Amino acid sequence: MTELRDSQTEVWHFRLRALAVGALVLVAFCLVLARLVFLQVLRHEDLAAQAESNRTAVLPIVPGRGLILDRNGVVLATNYSAYTLEITPARVAALDETIDELAKVVEIQARDRRRFKRLLEESRNFESLPIRTRLTDQEVARFAAQRYRFPGVDIRARLFRSYPLGDVASHAIGYIGRINQSEKARIQDSDDEANYRGTEYIGKLGIEQSFESALHGATGVERMETSAGGRAVRKLASHAATPGDTVVLALDIRLQKMIEDLFGERRGALVALDPRSGEVLALVSKPTFDPNLFVEGIDADNWAALNESIDKPLLNRALRGTYPPGSTYKPFMALAALQLGKRSPSLVVNDPGSYTFGGHTFRSHEGGLGGVDMQRALQLSSNTYFYSLAVEMGVDNIHDFMRPLGFGQATGIDLQGEVPGTLPSTDWKRKTYRRADMQRWFPGETVSLGIGQGYNSFTMLQLAVAQATLANGGTRYRPHLAKAVKNALTGAVTEVAQPPGANLGYLPRNVDIVRNALVAVNKDGTGARVFAGAAYTSAGKTGTAQAVSLGPNVKYNAKALAEHLRDHALFTAFAPAEAPSIALALIVENAGFGSAHAAPIARRVFDYWLMGEYPSEEDIAAVQKGLAGAPIGKPRKVDEVPLVRATAAP
Repeated sequence: MTELRDSQTEVWHFRLRALAVGALVLVAFCLVLARLVFLQVLRHEDLAAQAESNRTAVLPIVPGRGLILDRNGVVLATNYSAYTLEITPARVAALDETIDELAKVVEIQARDRRRFKRLLEESRNFESLPIRTRLTDQEVARFAAQRYRFPGVDIRARLFRSYPLGDVASHAIGYIGRINQSEKARIQDSDDEANYRGTEYIGKLGIEQSFESALHGATGVERMETSAGGRAVRKLASHAATPGDTVVLALDIRLQKMIEDLFGERRGALVALDPRSGEVLALVSKPTFDPNLFVEGIDADNWAALNESIDKPLLNRALRGTYPPGSTYKPFMALAALQLGKRSPSLVVNDPGSYTFGGHTFRSHEGGLGGVDMQRALQLSSNTYFYSLAVEMGVDNIHDFMRPLGFGQATGIDLQGEVPGTLPSTDWKRKTYRRADMQRWFPGETVSLGIGQGYNSFTMLQLAVAQATLANGGTRYRPHLAKAVKNALTGAVTEVAQPPGANLGYLPRNVDIVRNALVAVNKDGTGARVFAGAAYTSAGKTGTAQAVSLGPNVKYNAKALAEHLRDHALFTAFAPAEAPSIALALIVENAGFGSAHAAPIARRVFDYWLMGEYPSEEDIAAVQKGLAGAPIGKPRKVDEVPLVRATAAP
C-alpha cells in the first residue's frame, strides 16, 4: 500500500528550519560585526598601541652625570667610559655554573662574586647586573669570540663616575652608588620616576646627594623595531638624553688639599668661610676616604676597614662632630656681656688662678693672672674672668644671645646630615632628662659654660659661622658650598640663590672691642708665636677643650693619659683684621693646646689665601708633628705645587 506524504507539512518544516538557520547565521554575523566594531572602532587606539608595543621596544637613554668643579675650574668629579660584563639572571639557567665558565674567559675575582651576589639580592631578576667592570680590550675580544656559549651574558659600554683627586674633599663632594630599595621606593613615589628609568646610580653623600637633580640630567628614549623573537631590527626614533648640569663650588681645592696635608694622620675638622657671603672655602674632615671605592659597590674588605676603624673616616666631623668649644667661646661671651650691659670693657677682675662657687673650685691659670680687664682676659685667656661672667649672666641669657649666632642649631648648609649640637638652657635640660632630679638646672652648672665647657657641644661649622659673623660686624650668612650651576646645553651659568644675610644688630663699638682683643691675641697673646712675621694683621682665639671629664681635683697630665682621652686643640680666627675675607674654625682632636697644634694650621691657611704662599714640605712636616710656630722653609707659590693625589679611578 503506497504511503501518502503531506507535502505542505514538509514544506512548512523545511521553511521553519531554514528560518532558524538563517536567524542563527544573522545572529552570528551580528556578533561578528559587533566584535569588529568593538575592536576596530571602540578599542582601535588601545589595540593599535599594543600592536605597536609588540612591534617596538622603548629603551631609556641614561644621561651623562654632570661635573663638579671647584671655584677655579679644577675638576672634582667627572665620568669615563668603560666596558662592563653583565648578566641578566632571568635569562640564565644555571647562574653559578655560568659564572664559573665565565671566569675561564675573563678574570672574575672573589670580590666580584660577592658584589654580584649583593646586587642580586637588591635587584629584580630581569635586571642586567655587572659581574665585572672596566674590561680591557683583550678581555672584550676574548668574550666576544665565545659569546654564543653564554646566553643572558652581554658586554655593555657604561659611563662610570670618577673622582680624580681621590680622597681630597671626599666628605664635601660625596659619592654615588647603586640605587637601593628604599631609594627606588622614594623615586617611584615622586614626579621623577620616568626620569630615572634605566638609571642605576644616585648621589649618596655630599654635593653628589644635595644636587642630585641638577647633576642627574634628563633621561632620553630610543624606539626600536623588534622581531617576533625580540631582536632589534632597526631604530625608529630617538630623543637624546640631556646630560646633567655642572655644579661649581666655592671650595678652593688647592687650599683644601693643603689643609688635609697639614693635618697629616691626625683627626679633626676645619671650616673656612668668606665672611662677606658665607661661601665655604674649605670644609675639612680628617681622616678622609676614597669615594672611588663606592662607585661600583664597595667590597667587604674596604668596607670593614672604613666602618670599623677607630678613627671613623666616614664621619664628617665638620658637620656631625660635636665638641665643647673651649676658650674659643670666650669672645662671644665678651660680646654678650657688652651687648647686654653686664660688664664694661674696663672692669678689672682679679684672677688668682681659680674661681670658687658653691664650695667647688674651678681651675684657671696656675699662679693666676692678677687683675684683668676684658681685652687682657681674652688676650691671655683668663678662665676666672669668664667663670664669673657666666654666673652673672645666667644660663638662659647666654642661650638667648648665642642662638642667633647659630650655636645649637643647623646652619642650613647645602649638605645633608648636619647635626644641631647642644646649646644648653633650663628648658633644654627639662626636656632632655626624664628623671625629675636631673631636669633641674643647678647654678654651679653655669660656671663652666663661660669657658665653653659643660653641656656646650657644637660643630666646627657652627663655630666658623659665628666667627664669620663676628668678623663682618654682626651679619650672619648661611654657609654654602655650591656657587653656581652651568647648563650642560647652553653653557649659561646661574648663581645659586642664597638668602640675604641677617643683621644681628650688634653695636659697632662692642664688636670693635672684641675684635681688637682678638688682634691682640695674635700680636702679643697666645697666638703671637705662630703669627710672628705675618705680612697682614689677623685676629684669633686659641682653645683647649676636654675630651673627657677627669673629675674634681684631678690635675691634667697628657702624658699619663691614653691618646684618645687627651684634650682637643682648637683655634678660631679671621684675616685681614681690618677687612676680613676669610674666617675659620678648626679642631685637632686629642692634640692638646690650640696654640701649638691648631693655630699653626690657621697661619698657613691665611698665608695661602692672602699671600698666595704654599708651605714648604719641611714646614708641612713640622706642623703635622706639632713642632711649628711661624712657617719654616721657603714657601712655594700656589700654582707651582702640583695638585695630585693617588686615586682608585683610572
